[in-house]
Amino acid sequence: MRRGRSVVHNLHAGLVFTNKYRRGARTDPILTRCQQIMSNVRERHRRALREFNGEHDHVHLLVHYPPTVALPKLVNSLKGVSAQYLRQELSSHLSR
Repeated sequence: MRRGRSVVHNLHAGLVFTNKYRRGARTDPILTRCQQIMSNVRERHRRALREFNGEHDHVHLLVHYPPTVALPKLVNSLKGVSAQYLRQELSSHLSR
C-alpha cells in the first residue's frame, strides 16, 4: 500500500507488449536493454516496475503506479520511449 496526502492506493497494471506483426526480433541482449530503458522511464515518472519478463515476440510487465497517472499515459510513456531508444540504438549499431 502507498499513501498520498489524501489517498491510500495499491494500483497495478499487467501489460503485454508485442512486436509489430509478432516478428521475433528480441534477443537476450535486446530484452536486457529494454528492461533497463523501461526501468529508467519508470524512475523518472515515479512508477515501480515490479516484474519484467520477455520472450522473442512479446514482453510482460507488472507496473505499480499512482492514481494520478492515467493508464493510457503510462502505456504510452513506457512503450513509446522504449521503442524510440531501442530503434536508435539498433540503427546506430547496424550502421557501424
